[in-house]
Order: sequence, then C-alpha cells, then structure tokens
Amino acid sequence: MSAIISFSICLDDIDKGRVVTANNGKRYLNLTASVNEETRYGNNVGISHSQTKEEREAKEVKKYLGNGRVVWTDGGISVAERDQEKVSLPDSDLGGSSDLEF
Repeated sequence: MSAIISFSICLDDIDKGRVVTANNGKRYLNLTASVNEETRYGNNVGISHSQTKEEREAKEVKKYLGNGRVVWTDGGISVAERDQEKVSLPDSDLGGSSDLEF
C-alpha cells in the first residue's frame, strides 16, 4: 500500500515538552497521522501528537495539530474528495423564493 499525503500542522499548538533530543543533538517531534475513508471538507488525514502507551491506556484525548488529505494512492487508500455544496439561486425574473441547500 502506497500513498502520498499532503498536510499542515499548527506550530503554535505543539506541546514543546514533547520535543525530544536525539543523541546526535537533533530535535524531533513524534506525530501520528490517521487516515479516514470518509471526508466532508476534502481532508481525510488527521495529525496529532503521538501518544505513549500509558496515554492510550488511560484513554487520554489526542491533541490534534492539523489535517491533510491523501493526494495520490496506489488504490489501498482513498483519495480525499471535497463535497460540493449545492446552492440554488432565486430566479429574479420570476420572483422565485430563495431555496438554498447547504
């Protein structure tokens, strides 16, 4: 299964206490990406802080940092599609009513 996922995260929401320093001095932030089959706004990927085993067992709420979408797949994951909102404009020539569908 292969896929390319495009996403963005909010740097202001990062818990700085979760940044770890490796032996080589480089700093890392462990993230988790979850891919959903269904989407409403064109985003079917959620990005959050990775949880420890203890946090998962305690059912702690995930801290979401951003979202994204699958932009290419070999068929194993669905590509995110944006739902189109339907809007019916009033017919001004006929004095029609405003029937807006959201």
